[in-house]
Formats: sequence, structure tokens, C-alpha cells
Amino acid sequence: MAKKKTFEMPRKSCFDTKDEAWHAESFAFSDRYRSFLNISKTERECVASFTKMAAEHGFVEYVPGKSKKGAPGYLFVWKGKAVALHRPGKQPAAKGLNIIIAHTDSPRLDLKVSPLIEEADVAQLKTHYYGGVRKHQWLSRPLAIHGVVIKADGSTLALSIGSSKEDPVFVISDLEPHLSYQVQNDKKVTEFYPGEKLNLVAGIIPDADEKAKNRVKLAVLDILHERYGMTEEDFVSAELEVVPACMARDVGFDRAILGGYGHDDRVCAFTAVRALLEAESLERGGVAFAVDKEEIGSVGATGAGSAFILNTMAEILALEGETGDLALRRAAENTSVISADVGAGLHPDWQEVQEKQNAARMGHGLALHKYTGSRGKVGANDANAEYVGRIRRLFNEAGVPWHVAELGKVDEGGGGTVARFLAAHGMDVVDAGPPLLGMHSPLELVAKCDIYAAYLGYRAFFERLL
Repeated sequence: MAKKKTFEMPRKSCFDTKDEAWHAESFAFSDRYRSFLNISKTERECVASFTKMAAEHGFVEYVPGKSKKGAPGYLFVWKGKAVALHRPGKQPAAKGLNIIIAHTDSPRLDLKVSPLIEEADVAQLKTHYYGGVRKHQWLSRPLAIHGVVIKADGSTLALSIGSSKEDPVFVISDLEPHLSYQVQNDKKVTEFYPGEKLNLVAGIIPDADEKAKNRVKLAVLDILHERYGMTEEDFVSAELEVVPACMARDVGFDRAILGGYGHDDRVCAFTAVRALLEAESLERGGVAFAVDKEEIGSVGATGAGSAFILNTMAEILALEGETGDLALRRAAENTSVISADVGAGLHPDWQEVQEKQNAARMGHGLALHKYTGSRGKVGANDANAEYVGRIRRLFNEAGVPWHVAELGKVDEGGGGTVARFLAAHGMDVVDAGPPLLGMHSPLELVAKCDIYAAYLGYRAFFERLL
């Protein structure tokens, strides 16, 4: 008797649908991503990595008013913290582009503008957390300082301290359990370690002058000046980010998971850029954007809410001889976008916060989010059915593992992405990215097969007409 045909939507792991050769490729691709992640812990470092990748594929840096048609691709660097890679297609850009946009900022701690203090004969660096961190996760772990300092003479100092084996690290020291009963134990997890106590231990050796005040602070300033030519005032014009010092590692006996800092959202930025660079012929021009500031609302001059996206599109049109606001608006209206951002995977120990029918699952490929938002989809893009249908068909025809997802139960919480900023210009947008466990923690988990599925899905998006 023939097996009855089922019309139920398939919900299968990549390990049930893909062969060993496919998974071997996913592991190899994830190793390339691991190498990128270990050297790209800030937005500026991501821009540097993508610039190098683009140059290796013959891309040229775009110069307004000077660049000409004919290059294999163009690199648009925006204020050192956001970047776009453009590959021309067979169709003119005026008919629209295929855009994948991700972000490269991740939750972290930033040094304050005047960070160096001394308390109880210990020099400390004060911080202000950035984005949706859970403060207790940053205690008693090795931390590094990455970023830039613009010194008094206008020169730029790039700093990276703590990520190399030879470097010292920095630590926010937690309070021992013997003394925590009254000041910590009965408080909410959001309150038991105040933000103003997220201070890095920076040194204990005092200055030789026994009559001086803040002798340990003075000694640290001497070290900074001797090694880096810095003064205390140089902190004012610095962007110094405190990030985990650890490197990305395989997780589990089967090594099928990659643990690391910044998967949200560098896993999407990397896979999008590699997809654009390695795609075969493009019918429509493709653009991979990697933007800043998503974790604090896509604000500022380098976020998705800035002029960067439309400015880049206008320059692409100008390359092809199209100028004017109307041409730009028409191109935007005909543009298709994937907002590449990670999703919250179904946590094995906290399944009650997810609605399983619509929960993202590790190992099931790309998670397709028709909407995000919270409290009734507030802040969501909520993609229209026609566009979701086209994306679904694209992934199915290309053999890309994917499944549907949302960000938890209706009343449980939620979050947003950059999708709404592009949709505001009339672009069709939907969210799609790998699921994570431990999102926003210093060590997030992503399945290697999901990394590879994202790459394949984004590549299909660039290569095929929707």
C-alpha cells in the first residue's frame, strides 16, 4: 500500500535532510567564520576585515564623483564603522537592487569618557554598558579592550589589549558569597550588581611618590603614556570597547556548535558578505550592508536609521548615470531586502518562554521571521504575504534549509531589527538569520549547519530573480 501523502509543513533538522558531504562543507565554512570572528570584535575591526575580503575579490573603494563603471565591485566605507559592498548586475540599478543588511555592533561595555579612578588602592576603569546586556554575565571573566584613541595631536591610536595570549586581561571582580547575603542575594538579577559597579580592575602598583594622592592611578597613567603615548585627557576622544577576551570554540562532543562572542549579528554580516563575493552571475545588482548601532536603536550617523543606506543607493545610481530624487525613490520601491539578523533558538531548559509551533530551533537552518516587535508587534516590519511567498519559494528552489520563527510567546517579550528602517522607503523586507542560544551573552551559541544555511540562503537571494 502506497504511503499516504502528507500536506503538513516539514519540520526537520538539517541532520535529517542533508548528507555528510553537505555537513562537511558546513564545518569548513564555519572555520572560515571562526577566523573572522576572532579578529573582528568591534565594528571598526569588522569594516577592516570586510575591506580586505573585498580587495581580494577585485573590489575598489568608491570615491564620490571619481569612480567609474566597470569594476567587479565597489566598497563604500562610512565613517569607519559601517560598510557596503556592491556588485553590479545585468539589470540597471534603477530597476531595483537586492540588498542584505546586517549589523556588526554587539552588546558590550564601553569605557566612560573619564574612566580611570582609584578606590581602596586599586586602579579601576569605569564602564557604561551598551545594548541589552545581562550585567551579571560580565563578572569574573577575562575581558579585553579594543578600539581607537584620537590623541591631542590628532593622530589615531588603535588599541587591542587582552585578546592575544601575551596580553594582560581586565576583570570586573564579583563579590564573594561570604559577604553577599544582604547586599546582593535577595535582589533581582537586574539589580544585584549596579551598572556603576561594572568597573575593570586595572592595576595595584603605586607610584613611587609616597606623598602623592591616587598613587596607583598615577602609576597606570605613567604606563599608558610610556606604552601608548596617552594622557588622561585622551580618553575623552576615544572609542574603547570592553569585549570578552576568549576566542570562538567548538561546543559539544560532536563539535557541531560554535560558541563565541558577537554572533549577534556578525554571523549574518559575514555570511552576507561572503555570499555576495562568491555569488555567480547577478541578474540584479547586489549590496551587502554591515551597519552600526542596531543594539541601541539604529541611531547615530552609522546606524540603519542614518543617511548611509539611501546615500549609497544614490551613488550606485550615479555610477550608471541616474541622478535625482525621483530615480532614487523608484529604485528603492523596486528593491528587495533581507534583514539578516539572528533569532532566539528554543532553549532546552527554558521552553516555557517560547511557543513551540513558531519557535526557531538550532540545527534547522535559517529562521524566517515574518515579523518581530513586542507588545502587539510594536517596532516590527511585518513583511507582506506576497514577499514572504517569494522568499519561501526562492529558498525551496535552492534547497536551503529554513523554518519559521518568532521571538517568543506573545506576552513574553520580543525585540526588533533594522527591517523597519528600509521598509520606510518602500522596500520589501523580511528577516532571516540563524537561531542562537544565549543571545546577547558573552558566549553565544550557533549551530554550524545554520551558519552554512544562512550563507546558502543569502547567496541564492543574490543569484536568483525573485
